[in-house]
Amino acid sequence: MNGTDVSAGEQHTADPAGGERLRRWRMVLGGGEADGTGCALAGRDAAMDAALGALYGGGGEAGSRRTSGARSAGLGGSAPNVARWLGDIRTYFPSSVVQVMQRDAIERLGLAALLLEPEMLEAVEPDVHLVGTLLSLNKAMPETTKETARAVVRKVVEQLEKKLAARTRATLTGALDRSARISRPRHHDIDWDRTIRANLKNYLPEYRTVVPERLIGYGRAAQSVKKEVILCIDQSGSMAASVVYASVFGAVLASMRSIATRLVVFDTAIVDLTDQLDDPVDVLFGTQLGGGTDINRALAYCQSKITRPADTVVVLISDLYEGGIRNEMLKRVAAMKAAGVEFVTLLALSDEGAPAYDREHAAALAALGAPAFACTPDLFPEVMAAALEKRPLPIP
Repeated sequence: MNGTDVSAGEQHTADPAGGERLRRWRMVLGGGEADGTGCALAGRDAAMDAALGALYGGGGEAGSRRTSGARSAGLGGSAPNVARWLGDIRTYFPSSVVQVMQRDAIERLGLAALLLEPEMLEAVEPDVHLVGTLLSLNKAMPETTKETARAVVRKVVEQLEKKLAARTRATLTGALDRSARISRPRHHDIDWDRTIRANLKNYLPEYRTVVPERLIGYGRAAQSVKKEVILCIDQSGSMAASVVYASVFGAVLASMRSIATRLVVFDTAIVDLTDQLDDPVDVLFGTQLGGGTDINRALAYCQSKITRPADTVVVLISDLYEGGIRNEMLKRVAAMKAAGVEFVTLLALSDEGAPAYDREHAAALAALGAPAFACTPDLFPEVMAAALEKRPLPIP
């Protein structure tokens, strides 16, 4: 037998790296006569391939086990099959991959209705996208499922709070302290670091000291409200992830005594959820994803709640597909800005990348000095800090 006449099995033995490449290509291509690998799968590899085939193949039953041949399994409409498949993918793939596969299963195979069953919810890997799906199903959810759904949502909310809360509080507390600096501070309120730097030109070498012509200090550490923040959130279906993140941030802001926080969600109707901000899960279940959009009406409501314009930040989170009166919406934004309100427009508050949005409305808002941009959850504390200090926003 010459050097080129080697079977696939002998290649695998003689060249482990080549065998691993064949195995990986076989997993990618899905088997069948046309894949060209000649590689058969067994054991764990076959089980992983079956789990992938159940979602990305077609026909057949989920959870079937095959050692060769093309992917042909499917999830079907059976809750037990789907629950078993969810358990399989959590066994074979890391959490980040599981979340992607769950999202694909819901979108590609229409499995949303099965999430109304408690045993299904107990099998899934909770993430922001799953929460969005559950919220969209909230009104159709039977009582037997609601407690399980709340537990799933609470797990995600607690994970997000743990990740985002400490940095948000630290960033905004610093911004509030800086915005409260005064030019005639009492002795114990003097910010010596900034005072010295501001007066370095008055350094006297012979006395080795700085003469502080201008004192810079922090505002007194009062417990009274320093700033007011209004989160105005579009709850149309495309904004699901943004609604989840905004609700968590709203609860974090509401926990800071120096910020008075109001949270308003809207479609063609308006719901003020401020009194539920102590529990973001209650906030989320108070939303109703889907429906139309009337931004002008929502901003009119928010405008009516502003009592201290110069100390107020309004954050509109919307893709700007306005179903209301466009010119009135723009006039309302212009009026708020003229009164001293800091107005921030976020096209999305999520990690999903560039969203689809109404470019004409975004350009019109930018012309008013209120540029619209997408914001990740990690950037949001910096955006809010800049707005509270009335400095340029860190637009990505």
